[in-house]
Amino acid sequence: MSSPISRRTLLRGAAALAGAGALAGCSSGNDASGSKAKTTITYWDWYASQAGWVDNEIKLFQQAHPDIAVKKTTQVSDKYADLVSLAYRSNNPPDILMVPKSPQLSQQVSQEWLMPVDKWATKSWQSSFPENSFVEGVDVFGGKVYTAPFAAPAPSLQLYIHHGVFKDAGLTNDDGSVKLPKTWDDVTHAADAIASKSGGKVAPFGFGNSTNTTLAWWLDLFVRGAGSPGGAAVGGIDGMDYRVGRWTFGSDRNFLDVINLLMEWKNKNWFYPNSMSISDEQARAFFERGRFGMTVGGVWNQPEWTQHKFTDYSLVTLPSPSEAPRALFYGPPGGRFVAVSSKTQHADEAWAWFDWLYSPDAGKRWVEQGQGLSVYAKNNDPKSVTFAPFAQYVGMAGAAVVGPQPAIRNPKVSAVQLPAVKPDINDVLAGIYTGQLKDPHSALTELEGKMNQALGDAIKKAPGVSAKDFTFADWDLTKAYTTRPGA
Repeated sequence: MSSPISRRTLLRGAAALAGAGALAGCSSGNDASGSKAKTTITYWDWYASQAGWVDNEIKLFQQAHPDIAVKKTTQVSDKYADLVSLAYRSNNPPDILMVPKSPQLSQQVSQEWLMPVDKWATKSWQSSFPENSFVEGVDVFGGKVYTAPFAAPAPSLQLYIHHGVFKDAGLTNDDGSVKLPKTWDDVTHAADAIASKSGGKVAPFGFGNSTNTTLAWWLDLFVRGAGSPGGAAVGGIDGMDYRVGRWTFGSDRNFLDVINLLMEWKNKNWFYPNSMSISDEQARAFFERGRFGMTVGGVWNQPEWTQHKFTDYSLVTLPSPSEAPRALFYGPPGGRFVAVSSKTQHADEAWAWFDWLYSPDAGKRWVEQGQGLSVYAKNNDPKSVTFAPFAQYVGMAGAAVVGPQPAIRNPKVSAVQLPAVKPDINDVLAGIYTGQLKDPHSALTELEGKMNQALGDAIKKAPGVSAKDFTFADWDLTKAYTTRPGA
């Protein structure tokens, strides 16, 4: 089901489509020299802080393929899915695109948005990827490959610590290094010290929730440390608790405990006052300037700070009620990154760019630039990491493991099309944080009920699928899980 699109978004999308259309008109024409035909392929992503890596790859690709030009359009991340949907409805999608998070990939395939790439992605090509990279129901549908994994499982969220703010608050060890918090109590103690020592001039915490997504990052990060498999910061079926095969926002006490903790901090005025209205990009800039001492984000924060020569920070992940986290981050075998549009008139050229992005060399440059971990393990050599904060991130690799995958147990679950449920967890959190929702437990319980009702209705429409397909009662949250077909 498509989400409503605002007039502003529609206009912004129309402008992007107009640009794409103009480019399409230039495709297969002669280049400026008139000496050689050059095909322009259009490429969409939502990579803002990762733009440096993408732009460099385009430069290298075009040097290797002088007959192909790549025209990149970076869309607003929170509107990306709407803009892709609009592009297909307008019959003018890009030639190759990052796979949007919604609708489900199975729906994008069933709606014939994407082109299977088996013609080029042969078994030999697939053999360069790690074992179990191509999984029916994840990146393979009906035996055909549509996309592929790009990154290795990794901790998607971290708590960032501003060294200058911590030192000013006296939060140091005997050797002068910054005392990094590990537990919820540690974080609370650090926040109290920052608020007290700064006289309220520096906020202990800050975030940028103008897109109504980042507040859920705090819930997701802290609830994992408490022993729940997350799910607050991801959408679709991937967000449920596979131990019981359902959503547990209201019945798992950890969600309410984390929200109560966040509200306790808010009521002490420990959050940057404009956190709900500023953007994530603004929040990154304010953290860099030391306006607050802690924020939650991903490794995507680091390239922008590095560009600004800001390196005076550390990161920790999975702060927990006790010393040891009780849950981890989970990723499926297989994965997704980019796909070729079924509408492209330049399939061979789009595949060439697809193949380039998935090359081990491009993955190696991804790691070297501190963007994340590569699906190719040989690229994730800590010896190649010289930047201390990114080295900390690489050192957290053990906090992410492979989790259950219903599509391996029963490939028919890929036919389950879960509609969007509104209000979602982002809306509920915003309502609680701003005081519009007075009873957090009731709000979480209501959301849980709606999500599970939607899942039940979707299962009824998918032949050969049952609720048991989503339940993995033997899942130990502290270990990797191997899903077996039919088991």
